[in-house]
Amino acid sequence: MTKIDFDWKPLLLAPVLALVALPLTGSFSTWLTLTVAGLAMGMIIFIIASGLTLVFGLMDVLNFGHGVFIALGAFVASSVLGLMGDWTGSGELWRNLVAVFPAMLVAMLVAGAVGLAFERFIVRPVYGQHLKQILITMGGMIIGEELIKVIWGPAQIPLPLPEALRGSLLVGDAAISKYRLLAVAVGVVVFGALAWTLGRTKIGLLIRAGVQDREMVESLGYRIGRLFVGVFVVGSALAGLGGVMWGLFQQNLVPQMGAQVNVLIFIVIIIGGLGSTGGALIGALLVGLMTNYIGFLLPTVTQFASILLMVAVLLWRPQGVYPVANR
Repeated sequence: MTKIDFDWKPLLLAPVLALVALPLTGSFSTWLTLTVAGLAMGMIIFIIASGLTLVFGLMDVLNFGHGVFIALGAFVASSVLGLMGDWTGSGELWRNLVAVFPAMLVAMLVAGAVGLAFERFIVRPVYGQHLKQILITMGGMIIGEELIKVIWGPAQIPLPLPEALRGSLLVGDAAISKYRLLAVAVGVVVFGALAWTLGRTKIGLLIRAGVQDREMVESLGYRIGRLFVGVFVVGSALAGLGGVMWGLFQQNLVPQMGAQVNVLIFIVIIIGGLGSTGGALIGALLVGLMTNYIGFLLPTVTQFASILLMVAVLLWRPQGVYPVANR
């Protein structure tokens, strides 16, 4: 898509939503607090959804077991952080980050490794069969949740924020959570890395070409099957990273946490256009902002806010804001 025909209208959705909410919240400080909280929540949801977006957009696989990688990443990170109490309990930010980033890395490695086995034994036999994919991956998620209970137990596990990431920064009268600023930064890095890899590297070119004409790319000597397995592993690892971010956001873990987030993930992917990374980012930001604004203005309908948002977007664009071609 060239710059001339690039559709910029979806980019205005999040700013317009924020501007509409400004007079409704009563004060600028309240609006700023809610907006940053919404952007942070949206970025965390995007990190989680980006993995599933890759898998569906590039491999045409409906992985309803994505939630198990979210929960697995969060629980692995809790174990790693539990071993680094001296670092997480420090009031120095750099010491906290030294603990958090290795926990994220280990969570991604474990989730990616489990994703490799998941693809080999569960997903591969049902390529091209969407109904079977839904059923078998949901079964895989249930088994995964039970294995998490075996290893970490069925009870809720606390995952407190490291000391220096607790509390808020004051911007005028607005209180901005320190951790939410970190979440926004991590989300921006993930999106930038994905956009650069898919759009500017040879691997990204091969993957996109393989989606359009797999036989032609394989005839040139490239093993697209291996690339697609790599995509699934990366998607699983991103789910693990998102699980760490979501666990620290909620500050407690349960084995079913992945399944609980799955609804938001699929709403984001549908809004984005079923496989579009940029669309998923827009959808995630919209969901995060809407949830926080409605949670403040009309708490009783918060659970339905994301669904209403999805319906409104689909009435405007039935295929999502940036639908993937030929899907």
